[in-house]
Amino acid sequence: MTRIGIIIGSTRPGRNGEAVAKWVHEIASQRSDVEFELVDLLDYKLPHLDEAMPPSLGQYSQPHTREWAAKIASFDGFVMVTPEYNHSTSGVLKNAIDYLYAEWNNKAIGFVSYGSVGGTRAVEHLRLVAGELQMADVRSQVALSLFTDFENFSVFRPSDLHLDGLNTMLDQVMSWSNALASLR
Repeated sequence: MTRIGIIIGSTRPGRNGEAVAKWVHEIASQRSDVEFELVDLLDYKLPHLDEAMPPSLGQYSQPHTREWAAKIASFDGFVMVTPEYNHSTSGVLKNAIDYLYAEWNNKAIGFVSYGSVGGTRAVEHLRLVAGELQMADVRSQVALSLFTDFENFSVFRPSDLHLDGLNTMLDQVMSWSNALASLR
């Protein structure tokens, strides 16, 4: 069965990403043809990149890197839930991505973002990174506004209009994950 990891891309106290990721997981889990798992970066204590060798060599020396690599390798594709901080993604998400290379290759990736302009600038940066990691980023994404999809910028109340976009993005991630299987 195809496995898709839903990565919570923020560890900030009071973060909105956990509620968003749980919403994605709740909707995604209604599907019977794929398995979805929440992956919380809080559960992986990854210091600022501390591997001496480049990730492309796969010569991981740290136990936390090996644990992270095993988790990411277990998936066929991903949905990244990212905040937008200063026109980009969170530092913790970028750091987690940078730890690995081959574990990301030939896998599909979709994005759910949030911020004052829907987190779209963070996703644009992540699309560039995904290309370098030989990932297939899907076209559809979900962009959530802190002004209209959150009460007081902190209580997640997504508009129903996002359901079609989320389901389209999930369809694309599943299709591409399956299509890329022969390359993995």
